[in-house]
Amino acid sequence: MTTPNHSSFRHILFNLSSGLNSLFRLIAVWSFFAILDGSLMGQGPDLASDLQNSALQNSDLETSDDATPNMKMATLGGKQFWTDHVWFYDWRIQKNALTGHFRLLDPSNVRHAWGTREHCIRELDRLRLSEQNDAPERVVVLLHGLMRTSGSMASLGKYLQEKTLARPVLVEYASTQGSVGEHAAALRGLIEGLPARPNSRGPRIDFVAHSMGNIVIRKAIGDWQRGPDTYECLPRMGKMVMLGPPNQGAMIAKRLSRTGIFGLVTGKGGLELGKDWSVLEPGLAIPPIPFAVIAGNLENNTIQNPLVEGASDFVVRVEEAKLEGMADFMEVPILHSFLMEDPSVQQAVSRFLDTGHLQPPP
Repeated sequence: MTTPNHSSFRHILFNLSSGLNSLFRLIAVWSFFAILDGSLMGQGPDLASDLQNSALQNSDLETSDDATPNMKMATLGGKQFWTDHVWFYDWRIQKNALTGHFRLLDPSNVRHAWGTREHCIRELDRLRLSEQNDAPERVVVLLHGLMRTSGSMASLGKYLQEKTLARPVLVEYASTQGSVGEHAAALRGLIEGLPARPNSRGPRIDFVAHSMGNIVIRKAIGDWQRGPDTYECLPRMGKMVMLGPPNQGAMIAKRLSRTGIFGLVTGKGGLELGKDWSVLEPGLAIPPIPFAVIAGNLENNTIQNPLVEGASDFVVRVEEAKLEGMADFMEVPILHSFLMEDPSVQQAVSRFLDTGHLQPPP
């Protein structure tokens, strides 16, 4: 039996300690932002409400030749596993990232159908919503960031509806369950299917996004530019405001990408903001419309993120947020996760969408 070499033993302990330290850092960062967005806590796939069986019997049970029985009920959550594919007067058809099935939700998140996409569309058509609503002339599409949900953009959407009269479209997408390209494809389909007025291709489209949501929109625009733009979405675009966008990739994602656990937590999209940024970036467009960037700067804060160097909002550096061609730029002393909820930011977003300027004239 050989005697263990003490220097080798210390080396093993050092590597183990370093690995655990990286793991704990990752878990701490993820947990921090999960706590900031309470909608992430306690959620999983909505299988409990979706995988109904023949034991469910009541007057609301509906069937069709290509759908499973459905009991109308409020969904139990699981937003991290659902992506909107159709938006129609606040009704949504979503796809589950794990099972691949679709569901139809009303504005109160009550499920009216599930099964194939075709079945959900037929159920949506049966409601004849277009006869009960006027197609909006202008919408503002709001897209959340990585590991967040559409609920994080709700207060901003409500504010913009009051100030700009644009119809907010709060888009849900399973940010940790696919690539940026897959999220962009779903977003394109949703926008192409927005209700349109007679003799019109559809409403004017403004964009407001947080963090990775901006990268998804840039990818969608790039895909439209490469064609085809069958529904003429590009000519209908108005303005865009980016909140804390990692337009140059994200240092924190690049550093955390070195741990295998980071990819398991954030999915391919998170890796694309880090180690795979060079592969993703060529497919991203600079928006061909007036766009502004609002970046958080906590440089004077006593608490700094050790994984991010320089001025930042604790997650995205100020220099990473900037993008060539931006029409306006503003820095605010606000944490990354709270950018969209800050009153001064909401005012700036509304002002830019209407006037093209983030701040009022002097």
